[in-house]
Formats: sequence, structure tokens, C-alpha cells
Amino acid sequence: MTRIRRGYIARRRRTKIRLFASSFRGAHSRLTRTITQQKIRALVSAHRDRGSQKRNFRRLWITRINAVIRESKVSYSYSRLIHDLYRRRLLLNRKILAQIAILNRDCLYMISNEIIKEVGYKKSVGII
Repeated sequence: MTRIRRGYIARRRRTKIRLFASSFRGAHSRLTRTITQQKIRALVSAHRDRGSQKRNFRRLWITRINAVIRESKVSYSYSRLIHDLYRRRLLLNRKILAQIAILNRDCLYMISNEIIKEVGYKKSVGII
């Protein structure tokens, strides 16, 4: 009986996995079993860390906004600013506010002062 040559499907699958793990160190880039284990582990870590990255960036933006706002007014804080923005229906997300706070503080001061004037006016008149 003649020898049967194996197909290419398994080899193609293994080379695809090897290309994924080509930058890993040691056996993690050479041995097929450990490559598959490390690939699973890497993808799990990437999936988990996407959520934590979003949380970390949100925390950073909030910290930056709060620091700049507290510099300008002693009695004004981040939570009041966000609350007043929602009241005024200004659709500025935290990322944009943090960029404004870093690059153009005067613009953020203007926004907060306008909000304070409007909210203060409504409170004194009795609209709110």
C-alpha cells in the first residue's frame, strides 16, 4: 500500500496560530500546544483589559476636569459642573471636557461661569 500524504488544513491552522504567537518568547512561540494555550490566554486578557482601559480613561478624564475646575472656583466641583451641564442640556462628554481642560482652560472657565450665571439666575428668580 502506498503512503498517503497528509492534507494541508491542519498545517495551515498551525501556521496561522504560529503567526499570532510569533512575538512571544521561548516555547510560547515554538511549541504548538503552548502556542494555543498562550493565544487563548492573550485573547482573554485583551478582552478583559478593554473594559478596564475604558474605566481607567474615564477616571483620568474626571480627575483632570475636577483639578481644573477646583483651581478656578473654591466652591465649585466636578459633580456640580456635570450636574449643571445636564441641566443646561449641553452635550459635552468627559473626554471632550478633559481635552478642553488641558488645552484651553479659559474656555472651560467660560463654560463653567456661564453655567453658574444661568443656574444662579434661575435659583434667585425661583424657576428651579
